[in-house]
Amino acid sequence: MPNSRSDIERTEMDRQLIEFIINLPLFEFIEREDLSVVAARMTFMDLIPGQVLFKEWDRADFVCFVERGELDVTKKTGPNSSAVQATLGRGRSIGEMSIINNFPRSSTVIARSAVRLAVFPQPAFEEILEIRVDIGVNILKGLANLLSANLKKTSSRLADNMLPLG
Repeated sequence: MPNSRSDIERTEMDRQLIEFIINLPLFEFIEREDLSVVAARMTFMDLIPGQVLFKEWDRADFVCFVERGELDVTKKTGPNSSAVQATLGRGRSIGEMSIINNFPRSSTVIARSAVRLAVFPQPAFEEILEIRVDIGVNILKGLANLLSANLKKTSSRLADNMLPLG
């Protein structure tokens, strides 16, 4: 039972995280009672408008989920210019692949508004894989589904923009 202010704050944060992540695709295969294992290894992060979450080519070691606000995903278009590729709102994730590899980030992400993110660090995923393989496997299933859905969207956009052959 929590007995100090920090224990009570952590318990409340875990409750808020569980209520938020229960509907996220990455965690869709995890039973509600097991979400506490994940939430205990996550934190919230707040950004102010214009604050950079990460830059293109930064080391990738966490995935995050927009709890509130909006993020702009930008890509360099020249030495001193960039373009917004997407704007992410509540429930959207960024950096999913970072929980299984630490390839550099492929874009820069900037807070468009005041943002609150739920952050899931890669080492936390590794720890879950060691102590609760079943939960780790279910996270991987969620990741596979999420990546599959993203690939379908990308393939559809590519097909729509291709010129007909002939």
